[in-house]
Amino acid sequence: MTPVPPSARRCAGTAARTLPACVAVIAALSVALIGTFCAPAWGADPGGSVAAVGAAGPADATGGRGAAGVGASAVGSEYRLGPGDSIRVQVFQSPDLTVEARVSETGTISYPLVGSLTLGGLSLGEAEQRIAAALREGRFLKAPQVNINLLQVRGSQVAVLGQVARPGRFTLETANVRASEMIAAAGGVTPLGDDAVVVTGVRDGVPFRRVIDIPRLFTGDASQDDIVLKAGDALFIPRAPVYYLSGEAQRPGPYRIERGMTVMQALAAGGGITPRGSQNRLRLHRAGPDGAVVQSTPQLTDPVQPNDVLFVRESLF
Repeated sequence: MTPVPPSARRCAGTAARTLPACVAVIAALSVALIGTFCAPAWGADPGGSVAAVGAAGPADATGGRGAAGVGASAVGSEYRLGPGDSIRVQVFQSPDLTVEARVSETGTISYPLVGSLTLGGLSLGEAEQRIAAALREGRFLKAPQVNINLLQVRGSQVAVLGQVARPGRFTLETANVRASEMIAAAGGVTPLGDDAVVVTGVRDGVPFRRVIDIPRLFTGDASQDDIVLKAGDALFIPRAPVYYLSGEAQRPGPYRIERGMTVMQALAAGGGITPRGSQNRLRLHRAGPDGAVVQSTPQLTDPVQPNDVLFVRESLF
């Protein structure tokens, strides 16, 4: 057997002494690295992932904004079920009675054991009580504990159309939503919108229509016109009436007619008359009752009417 040189024995001894230390160092580094990359996941709050998922979920379509249905999380506790709403009914310790149903046009759903139940017009709490009473009266369960989750809202909605920032369908989250609140939910009236809103719907089976003066709602003398809306109502804000300024005006074009606007104010809205124009050579083109356009020389204090055309002619000198 060939003897081992002393230098080799020294190397082997050194390796034997340093190997455990190296292994320990490598293990410590591995734990540190794993802790660094995985600490957020291990140390996270158990509810954090749920909150993150909820935050990343699809945004509610409240305000309709052209959506056919509205997320259930957008409604309040006073929301009343209407035709088209989707619900999930669960009974404690009775999984066979779990049902997903849609409220029919007549306000009813079909439920196991009890048959047809009318839930339209009821709040979620009232609907739970009605189903529980039906199960109890039918002697199917002694003390049923019913829970209803609103999956999708399609019933108690109002349409807001016309000159608003966000036209669409909006949910009646409570039982006393007024016209002004619904206009605010739609983003308010655009600069081109009129001062009046037309509300249409059905009241007691009879077609209903009312024109509401929006500014007067907030002056105190017409607050009673701020009516409570019902499911199926529609609000329409038309385009405001305009007049047209042409000729030797600083900024010719169409302009919105303000309340009580005079010819002088109409000229001022367009920046006034150019140096080449003449205030004395102002012409007004206005359609008569028969549709024929009549030309006249207006006074500066005359009121401006919808679709008037003010033409500023050049000065003779």
